Amino acid sequence: MRASILSRRSVLAGTAVAAAAVSLPSAQGRAQAAVPSATGGYRWRNAVQGGTGFITGVLFHPSVRGLAYLRTDIGGAYRWDDRTDRWIPLTDHLGWDDWNLLGVEAMAVDPAHPNRVYLSLGTYAQSWAGNGAVLRSEDRGATWQRTDLTVKLGANEDGRGCGERLLVDPRDSDTLWLGTRHDGLLKSTDRGATWKAASFPAAPGATGQGITLLVAAGRSVYAGWGDSDGTAGKPSLYRTSDGTTWEAVPGQPAGAAARVPVRAAYDRHTRELYVTYADAPGPNGQSDGSVHKLRTTTGKWSEVTPVKPGGATGDGGTDSFGYGGVAVDARNPGTVVVSTNNRWSLVDTLYRTTDGGRTWTSLKDRAVLDVSETPYLKWGADKPKFGWWIQAVGLDPYDSRHIVYGTGATLYGTRDLTHWAPQIRGVEEASVRQLISPPTGTAHLLSGSGDIGVMYHERLTASPSRGMASNPVFGTATGLSLAPAKPSYVVRAGWGDHGNGAFSNDGGRTWAPFEAQPDVARSAPGPIATNADGSVLLWSFGTADPGYRSADNGAGWSEVASFPKGAAPVADPVDPARFYAFDTTTGTLFASTDSGRTFTARATGLNSGDTEFQLVAAPGRSGDLWLSLKWNGLYRSTDGGATFTKVASCWASYTLGFGKAARGASYPALYMVGSTETITAVYRSDDEAKTWTRINDDRHQWGWIGATITGDPRVHGRVYIATNGRGVQYGEPA
Repeated sequence: MRASILSRRSVLAGTAVAAAAVSLPSAQGRAQAAVPSATGGYRWRNAVQGGTGFITGVLFHPSVRGLAYLRTDIGGAYRWDDRTDRWIPLTDHLGWDDWNLLGVEAMAVDPAHPNRVYLSLGTYAQSWAGNGAVLRSEDRGATWQRTDLTVKLGANEDGRGCGERLLVDPRDSDTLWLGTRHDGLLKSTDRGATWKAASFPAAPGATGQGITLLVAAGRSVYAGWGDSDGTAGKPSLYRTSDGTTWEAVPGQPAGAAARVPVRAAYDRHTRELYVTYADAPGPNGQSDGSVHKLRTTTGKWSEVTPVKPGGATGDGGTDSFGYGGVAVDARNPGTVVVSTNNRWSLVDTLYRTTDGGRTWTSLKDRAVLDVSETPYLKWGADKPKFGWWIQAVGLDPYDSRHIVYGTGATLYGTRDLTHWAPQIRGVEEASVRQLISPPTGTAHLLSGSGDIGVMYHERLTASPSRGMASNPVFGTATGLSLAPAKPSYVVRAGWGDHGNGAFSNDGGRTWAPFEAQPDVARSAPGPIATNADGSVLLWSFGTADPGYRSADNGAGWSEVASFPKGAAPVADPVDPARFYAFDTTTGTLFASTDSGRTFTARATGLNSGDTEFQLVAAPGRSGDLWLSLKWNGLYRSTDGGATFTKVASCWASYTLGFGKAARGASYPALYMVGSTETITAVYRSDDEAKTWTRINDDRHQWGWIGATITGDPRVHGRVYIATNGRGVQYGEPA
């Protein structure tokens, strides 16, 4: 993704804070003025899905009842509001240029100063991603100060569910430690404003794990090391008691089952440190693991593993898994909860002990799960599973029976150790790929996302009652299309175990799989389109495969050799005989006038060379096409793609959609993620793109939002935006 010309660094977050121009220090102490918002007077909310992503960490504040923080791998951080039983997003202010900072690698709180909170941000550590950053707040995340780092972090890479790599030193609140994946240990002595490399005895390896956890135990700090191979003499746990000198912890466990220290928690009553281990950092790839405790006063280690991996599953398989989360009870000595991870056959569980690990009870065995608030968690089955990818576990320091744990899709909580329900209100983490706002029917929105397929949103304020679209269930949706002249007819495509395409005759409430599908659909399902009256389907696949056409609702498919390989088909909203497709490799617009049987080249020489573009057709008009070519601008054709004219009112356009026309206007409202000046923002035009009004503000930016956008054809001013980690955002004039 190419950054905009001006890097915007607003420090405001939280819906209760007014937008304003502010200054913040960079890593070198320089001040930069943030660009003030040109507000469009919009109110922004999530279309509720309910979690939908990997919860990588949850942190109860040890000194404040009802205060907790949550982190995700791609969707930012949240603070728990105990008054409203909701999570409050804290990082929505991060904008287009800062898309890589929506992944939260670690969190830290200061036990002595309850209003202080710290975040280390950076989604990817790859060469194409930007460096990480640290945010620090004195008001629980309502406002932030930011320091840019010179190293990369990896909140969406292997090991993202490991422990907190950020820690306030237990001896000095001004001192912070930050563990990195490739650059060792960093230290700050001015509450995170500046950072320097700290001496650490282990050298980074090629695994991309580095320091996996930092935890305070009394006045000492322990650090997990993920680049060890688990053999004796190659330690994976270090400590410092003076804040200067680090040493390997003597007597620590070795072997494959203790190769990677995943998480650790300290029981201040017994002065014991509990450490969960696995043979890989997770969340995938673990097949062995263990739990050990260290009595810090004597240096004695004890293995307290609840169940050792490797046993039989009962169906001829092997019960392989690692251990993940760990939390101690602040009120009851020796009471600890740990989680298994990557236990697919027998399903992951939480184990609880009240006697320091001598005996354990599986909380899954008597668990009653209630997912009525987020029905998609059934994944098309009769009942939900206890969870998977459990690496985040929290135990309320003020309520011993209040336990939460994160999964790959939600955060479950209990207050009686038996009844569990998602404790996820306010958290939305879906990576959204497709959006449709139907012109009629009950639902104002259909969405297609990564991992959770297609949803029918009969209400925007509650998770869809039907959950994910079933028959078949998709993991990731790749296509979604509605017939404008027959809006009850919708088709979808995606990755599924029991078919890769389906149709609906009731606007997306219920579905049936296509009777047949091309062989290539199993390995490369791509975008799909239905023509204006639903009589013809076009399905595109990878760049090595042609498109396919069906004129019998998916019962039979024929190859369309002239369709540009890998292109996304776009149907004319009025003429059933017309389809369009844009070939990015040549910058050519192709069109069909025979219902998709053949395609011929029309306009050529359009800026190309990038696979990220969007071609859309204006509703209710034949041949009226708009082409977003990112920083190459926005183009329009009114002759079915024979010619295109560049739109002069914006210099960059990433995604474009249409909604109900303004009162007195004859043309639909246009909504765009793009740039009319120096910033990338969300805009609306009520005059056919002659002028634009920015409608988001500095508090509501959500990182990269270039996938798709659409207005509501029934409500002027309402717009739906697909985000990459913050679900569906929808805005309405305030």
